[in-house]
Amino acid sequence: MSDSPTSRRAYRAGPSGEGTKAPDVPRKAGRDLPAAVAVGCGLGGFILASLLIAKPLFIAVVALGVSLGVWELIQALRSGRIAAPTIPTVLAATALAPAAYWAGPEGLSVAFALSCVVIVVWVAIESAHDGVDAVRDIAGGVFITAYVPLMSGLAALLVAEPDGVSRIIVFILVTICSDIGGYAVGATFGRHPMAPMLSPKKSWEGFAGSVLSCVLAGVLSVVLLLDGVWWVGLILGVAVACFATMGDLAESTLKRDLGIKDMGTLLPGHGGLMDRLDSLVMTIPVTFAVLTIFIAA
Repeated sequence: MSDSPTSRRAYRAGPSGEGTKAPDVPRKAGRDLPAAVAVGCGLGGFILASLLIAKPLFIAVVALGVSLGVWELIQALRSGRIAAPTIPTVLAATALAPAAYWAGPEGLSVAFALSCVVIVVWVAIESAHDGVDAVRDIAGGVFITAYVPLMSGLAALLVAEPDGVSRIIVFILVTICSDIGGYAVGATFGRHPMAPMLSPKKSWEGFAGSVLSCVLAGVLSVVLLLDGVWWVGLILGVAVACFATMGDLAESTLKRDLGIKDMGTLLPGHGGLMDRLDSLVMTIPVTFAVLTIFIAA
């Protein structure tokens, strides 16, 4: 996790002094579905257990997962010659969720602002020694911090509510149903590609399956777990399906531009942790908004 000028220059120039591209993440011929299901169930069970045992334990799990996801993003961006500073960016990933949980929205705002300031100062100091493209690296660090740690802070605000455990279960359940419904319907009936240049396997039929499964999960979970009215679950389901799909396509675009297949290799059958967090990261803001507006704590 070194951020020395020497290590940063290694991502900047080859023997001739021209920029070089970091090696791509090894590509797989296809997904190992049994391994993917086993890993997904194990990961979901671990997160659920932490949530049911104690909220602070769940926050610790979130901070750990976000830190690993941020590490993957840092390595991925270096394939595009963007050397986001490792230490301050990972520290932000570790700090934002706890700050939100214990200090509320104000704590999250202050922690995010301080993280951005530290990233700017860190890169400015390093750029004085090795001449890196400071603006590009600062933008990379701020982008990563806003993309994952800031969104994890919204999850911490959600779980901090008196019925926060139920709210997080609703959030995770509806988001997972987007992937399950989209995969099941798309694999069976998919005929019309949604964005073939970005994600060849994503179809409009699969998107319809995502919407239907999210609406069903949203209505049932909001009514049964949060004592809300059915139409709130309907709104939540449609919104989550749309934002989850946008998250998948956005990460596909990023990986395509960087020339990589997966963000990492941590999870067998899935790729990197960020390959699983992309939907959750994009759906937490809309889930937070819908539940905060329509469901009384």
